Amino acid sequence: MSSVTLDEKDKEILRMLMDDAKVSAKDISVKIDSPITTVYSRIKRLEDSKVIRGYKPILDAGKLGRPTTAFIFVSFTYRPPGMDKDLDQREVAKRVGRFPEVQEVHIITGDWDFLIKVKEKDVNAVGKFVVDKLRTVPGISKTLTIMVFDPVKESMDVPLEP
Repeated sequence: MSSVTLDEKDKEILRMLMDDAKVSAKDISVKIDSPITTVYSRIKRLEDSKVIRGYKPILDAGKLGRPTTAFIFVSFTYRPPGMDKDLDQREVAKRVGRFPEVQEVHIITGDWDFLIKVKEKDVNAVGKFVVDKLRTVPGISKTLTIMVFDPVKESMDVPLEP
């Protein structure tokens, strides 16, 4: 995966879109002092190069009945007992990512193999997810669940400075 070279106008466009993805091209063109057609072509180039992967609303999980956040460390076993061939770690991670409670799945280094972020209605629902869903996935051998007391900062923004 190669990085894309951005100039200051590209970065300003990205900052404005991270702040409000519904900002108009006209407002961007005024702010960066460029013609609106240039703004459109820059945004199109950023989309085509996958710097901008999409546009989504940021939902308030608490207002939607899922105020509880948990991070779950997972140990992975390539060949669980009774299986005659190795499992693919990436495929297991993708399978875990299909559960609706799961917001993020990361393959990580260290004593654990995956880090999973889950949003649920309460601690009991997190426990039910871990016991009834996550631990039934072949290849998942051990979990450690960390409950979040106070999510001080949650962001999808990416720093644009070196």
